[in-house]
Amino acid sequence: MIIRPRYVGIDVSKRYLDIFDESLGVPERIANAPQAITQIAARWRCDVLVVFEATGVYDLELREALSQAGIRFARINPARARDFARASGQLAKTDPIDARMLASFARAMQPAAEQAANPARNALAGLAKRRDQLVLMRAQEKNRRSEAEDRAMADRIGRLIEVLDNEIAAIEADISALIKTEPEVSDDAQLMRSLPGVGPVTCMQLIAQMPELGKVGPKQVAALAGLAPFNVDSGAYRGKRKIVGGRKRVRDALYMAALNAVRRADPFKAFYARLRQARKPAKLALIAVARKLLTVLNAIIRDRKPYLYTRPAMRRTATRCVASGTRDGTSPAPGRNW
Repeated sequence: MIIRPRYVGIDVSKRYLDIFDESLGVPERIANAPQAITQIAARWRCDVLVVFEATGVYDLELREALSQAGIRFARINPARARDFARASGQLAKTDPIDARMLASFARAMQPAAEQAANPARNALAGLAKRRDQLVLMRAQEKNRRSEAEDRAMADRIGRLIEVLDNEIAAIEADISALIKTEPEVSDDAQLMRSLPGVGPVTCMQLIAQMPELGKVGPKQVAALAGLAPFNVDSGAYRGKRKIVGGRKRVRDALYMAALNAVRRADPFKAFYARLRQARKPAKLALIAVARKLLTVLNAIIRDRKPYLYTRPAMRRTATRCVASGTRDGTSPAPGRNW
């Protein structure tokens, strides 16, 4: 006897969950609260795939309840779900209709189920997000201080910048402590930091935002980060390939790592120089370096081996870049040591 999988679509909002279970065939609504979610998850079994759109913190309770119940689920890009609805001829949009559409999407597209959540990575992602917010606020306040005409106003802004500096330093201390105390996260950080150009911020963002690293192929991981160029061709027209979509924060971090790598790491510096000699634009060449860094990082995490490279002045021996940021085995790199 073959047990066919069952599909459940859920439209998530702040207060409610609109659910369409194919086995029932009618929509239902429950509160977006732990008790109500636990009760409805209890009637589902392992052969169920639950699909809902990624909605930030509003689907957090749902994810935790499904994970605890051992039920497979997939979070999908809302734009992808909307495109599917239009392609199906569904122009109306209500919460029950969206729930039914998500169940149909699950049956037609068979999205991959989410991997089991890692509490340490989730905590790190929260800290990283808050750090980014504070760094942005500090940059905005510094701009305002530079434009302030009144000295007293500039002093007020300066005091706020000091508060932000202290808060950022406290969050960075929490990030460092978390990475050191969690063995899995700490091992990944050591492996990543062995690659030239990868600093503490890039390492933190990759650990927090790219759980797929080392588990998928190089082309797929590049697409997830938004570093894979896609063709723009139609008929006789041949357009320029462009990078599209992906996780912007990861891409930004890898771009800064590429800037660092082409300045101080010979293999990547030579790769960048070849692209520039071929008359490639500087930004295009840097994106290519960023993708190369990500491909190498994917292999490092997959094989659980640090990056080894040979310095130009010491061709006979390979130098291992250790996790503390040491580039030549003698002195650690300045800055944070996550």
